[in-house]
Amino acid sequence: MKASVFIATSLDGYIARKNGGLDWLPENGGEPHGYDEFIASIDAIVIGRMTYETVLGFETWPYGEKAVIVLSDSLAGVHPPPSARCKLMHGRPRDLMLEFEKMGLQHLYIDGGITIQRFLQEGLIQTLTITRIPVILGAGISLFGPSDRDIRFTHVATRTYPSGMVQSEYRA
Repeated sequence: MKASVFIATSLDGYIARKNGGLDWLPENGGEPHGYDEFIASIDAIVIGRMTYETVLGFETWPYGEKAVIVLSDSLAGVHPPPSARCKLMHGRPRDLMLEFEKMGLQHLYIDGGITIQRFLQEGLIQTLTITRIPVILGAGISLFGPSDRDIRFTHVATRTYPSGMVQSEYRA
């Protein structure tokens, strides 16, 4: 099983404003930068409660018919739009990975700050793709949180785009 991160950050490393706002991201995702191909390669999206609540506020459900697993200890249930396929789960990432394997999932998209941090801490992310957007927010929700150890990756590639986006890919 493979778990990947594909995420945008501001130049100063934030994935959202303090209130979870994403208004600083390029409209419609900006120019093509591999996201559509990445989404086509995954079986399910694993997000936390805060990310789930943020995407519920979007005009349209961003994940189409892809399976979405919402991780939360506090939610009693999820109420996605009619066409969305969502399942609520909770537990430690390593235990969840065993459950995901039993479900027949092969490639997961791990998204949302706390969720990404927890999967990184347990050494469960194999691919990390970070697209830096040329904006400095000054404050917000950081992609990376405190860690009790170094988490090493190998640089695979860096691509630049006419809009100023810079995308780097890493492998564990």
